[in-house]
Amino acid sequence: MNGRIHSIETCGTVDGPGLRYVIFTQGCLLRCQFCHNPDTWNRTGGTEKSVEEIIEDIKEYLPYIKAKGGITVSGGEPLLQIDFLTELFQRCKELGIHTAIDTSGGCFSSSPAFLAKMEVLLKFTDLVLLDLKQMDADKHKSLTGMTNKQIQDFARLLAERDIPVWIRRVLIPGLTNEAEELQHLKEFIDGLGNVEKLEVLPYHTMGVYKWEHLGLEYPLEGYRSPSKQEMEQAEDILQPASF
Repeated sequence: MNGRIHSIETCGTVDGPGLRYVIFTQGCLLRCQFCHNPDTWNRTGGTEKSVEEIIEDIKEYLPYIKAKGGITVSGGEPLLQIDFLTELFQRCKELGIHTAIDTSGGCFSSSPAFLAKMEVLLKFTDLVLLDLKQMDADKHKSLTGMTNKQIQDFARLLAERDIPVWIRRVLIPGLTNEAEELQHLKEFIDGLGNVEKLEVLPYHTMGVYKWEHLGLEYPLEGYRSPSKQEMEQAEDILQPASF
């Protein structure tokens, strides 16, 4: 089984617990206005790698990642390559490696065929890092190009299957930090029951050069990073009742 890979980071520290072997897959359906990896959007880009190639490379790092770390597959959107991801995670579990998916959930589908594949994948998945970018459906579509119904459905499925989840929210002053929006997000999180951690991530512009390189107009020109106070206010509102 081959996957289309954008890049690999062998010593990741921000994509799950411990030291992580992080695979960034190629292809994404969302077009987030604040995306810092627009070069991952094209589903035909990147490099093809087989599960076996990746496993052999991972083995070189087992002494560092096996004890308290693991593997995280990010993107792009890893669920677009669900068959590849399932085979890779199955092999990782045979090696005793903790597995995590960093996903927006944008390609989740309630079709029987996709759900059947998802059920198999979740058997080999220890953690899901789920981006909840905006709770209002219309605002989510404006921000990402897609509505969020399927993403919320995915979050509910993970809760039903009791898969541990870390929720991530990129905080953009004037777009994703309104008190009402954050309260709506908190209520959604509190209703899930499987959220182990909440990460509020400050908006940044470090990926703007990639938009320029691709000849794309950056849509959030003029937006700033949140202040320390704005970050603390958001964290206070979002702190789940279960923590």
